[in-house]
Order: sequence, then C-alpha cells, then structure tokens
Amino acid sequence: MEFYQGKKVLVTGHTGFKGSWLCEILKLWGAEVTGYALPAPTSPSLFEIAGVKEGMCSIEGDIRDLAHLDAVFEQVQPEIVLHLAAQPIVRDSYKEPVYTYETNVMGTVHILECVRKHSCVKSFVNVTTDKVYENREWEYGYREIDRLNGYDPYSNSKSCSELVTHSYKNSFFADGRCAISTLRAGNVIGGGDFANDRIIPDCIRAAIKKEPIVVRNPHSTRPYQHVLEPLCIYLAVAARQYENRAYEGSYNVGPDEIDCVTTGALASMFCEAWGEGARWENHYDGGPHEASFLKLDCSKLKQTFDWTPRYHVNEAIQKTVEWTKAYLRGENMGQVTRQQIRDFFLIK
Repeated sequence: MEFYQGKKVLVTGHTGFKGSWLCEILKLWGAEVTGYALPAPTSPSLFEIAGVKEGMCSIEGDIRDLAHLDAVFEQVQPEIVLHLAAQPIVRDSYKEPVYTYETNVMGTVHILECVRKHSCVKSFVNVTTDKVYENREWEYGYREIDRLNGYDPYSNSKSCSELVTHSYKNSFFADGRCAISTLRAGNVIGGGDFANDRIIPDCIRAAIKKEPIVVRNPHSTRPYQHVLEPLCIYLAVAARQYENRAYEGSYNVGPDEIDCVTTGALASMFCEAWGEGARWENHYDGGPHEASFLKLDCSKLKQTFDWTPRYHVNEAIQKTVEWTKAYLRGENMGQVTRQQIRDFFLIK
C-alpha cells in the first residue's frame, strides 16, 4: 500500500469488471489513477454502480486509437501502466474475430509503443489469460514455459499479445528503462460482474428471476478465484519490478489446485450460497469450441512472491453473493465494494 501512495498509475480497461475493482484498490492506497477505456461494457456496470469515476481521472478512449492514447500518455506522464483493456469473451470472439484481434493484439502494440516513447514509465504489466496455452487437455497445470497457441480467436489473440510484449521487451527495453511482465490469470468471480456468457453472472440472473440456472458445459474444469486475488498480484508484480527488474517475467495467476473445479460444481456451490431454492440444469448446447480442461501451475508465482491465495472458491462465491444481495437491497455499493477490499487486505 505504501508503495502506491502518490504514484501515477494508468489503467487501461478501467470501466470493465476487473478494471473497476483495480481502480478502487489504487484509490484506497492513495495512487493518482488515470483510466483509459471505452464506456462500461455492460449496463448496469460496477463502474457506474460503485461510483468508480469519483477520485480518479477517467478518459474515454479506444485502445485501437494510437494517436489519442499517445496524447494521454503525454498528458498524464504515468510511472506505472496496467494494461487490462481487451475483448474478453470467448463466444464474442467467434462473432467478431476482427474486432477481437484489433483490440487484443494491436491494442497491445499501441500501449507498448506509448510505453516505448515515454520514458516516464518504469513498470508495465500486460494482463492476458490462462487460455494462452496450447491446450492438450492435460491433467497437470500449464507452466509459463509451455507452448502458447490459443485455439479460439480470443485465446489466440491473447497468445499474440504475449508474443508482442516479449518482442517489445527484447527489442526496446533491454536497457532496463522499464520493467515488463505478462500475467496469465484464471477465471475470476466477484460482485459487479454483469457480463454475458460467464457462469456466475448467468447464475445470478437466473436466481433473481427464480428460474433454473442453465449450465452449458457442467463437466468443464476451470481455475476459479475471487477477483481481488489476481489484482493483488498485478499490483505486487508492478511494484516489485519497479524497484528490481529481477522480478519481471511471465507469471500464471491462479488458485490452489483444489479450487480448479467443474462448472457444475461451481453452480452447485452458488446455489447453496444463494439459497432461496436456486438450482441448475444441464443444457449442453454444442456451442463453439472451448477447452474442457484447464489448470495452471502457479508455483513460480508462489515461490517468487511467497504468495498463497486468501480465499478458496467457496469463499469467493460467498463474497460475490454478499455483494449482489447488498446491491439488490439498494445499499451504497461504493462503500460495500471498498469494505470488501479492506476485508481482503486486512485494512481496518
């Protein structure tokens, strides 16, 4: 927390689910936060509900617009850049592959070009996904040294984003001016996620309507974690490598192995936490290809940063349900969000 006091931090994708939580953490820690993103991707959105815009500089812009992004860098002079802007939905990537690649690949090129041109930046973190690996349905967790080759347009575009980052790092930052890392996070759970085609938001929408929850592929296994877990690591890596480039690199960010569960098991945990007779049904729809088994080996991260997750998946679901029911009761969601952050980081 002390490190970020007064630091100039630029967050791309700040109007999204993870970006909104990240900005709330940074503001709580006293950073000077600037966000660059398109309008919030959902309505409602955590960005609006929690009043994330208050206490920061929020700039509406498209990561594909290099000239505008460069002007923002010139204006803000950020010291730390956290790149979260993306088209993040697998199914949407099948519908709009060109937009997905433009955003996830050329967007990465643009942000790195701005970092290259502005010597104020000392630490850059590119957030990708656990889906960057060539998935062979192995039972062991994928390691950072395993081959990159995402299958669908979303996953593949994120693999490309990784390669772009490595190329820029080798070509332009070998002098040590700016430390660069890529972080590959698993599926996240938390209050304020209103996206389509994500299991917990789908569960919540059905539970509110008192309808059966439709689960498309109950046997697929994924690493699930509370949204604050990877955000904690993004901030830790950005801070550590700012002070010592020995910490830069690529890191898997995921839960403990026991929290890699099937979608059906996750839905059952949600129903128990929600109560009110919530239930789910298997409605496999034979949709576009998605990996059926995916798990990360996070030993590198744990050993380097002496890190262990704070919440197990059942606790992550409980926190999500608590946030959502507070929202449905009409509580002040800025206060609720900040309290969950304080609870996670043990801030009184």
